[in-house]
Amino acid sequence: MEKNTAFAKELKLDYPILSDPGREVAKAYGVVHEGRNFPERWTFIIGDDGKLKHVDKKVNAAGHGKDIAAKLAELKIPKN
Repeated sequence: MEKNTAFAKELKLDYPILSDPGREVAKAYGVVHEGRNFPERWTFIIGDDGKLKHVDKKVNAAGHGKDIAAKLAELKIPKN
C-alpha cells in the first residue's frame, strides 16, 4: 500500500491506487479463481452509488485509457 500511495503522489493522480495483497477483493470480483494465480486484467467501473456500471474483460493496455474515457462518457459519468 505504501508503494501504491507513493506512486499515486509521484504521478499526481486524483484517485487512489488500490491494493489487495490478500486477494480477497480479486476473488470476490472473480478475477482470481482456481487455475489462475494472477488476476485477470479486467476493469470495473463503479458508480458513485456503489453499483457496478460496466466490466471490461477485453483490456488492451495500449489504448485502454481512451477506451475507458469513451465508456465513461457513454455511461454519462461526469468528470470530477
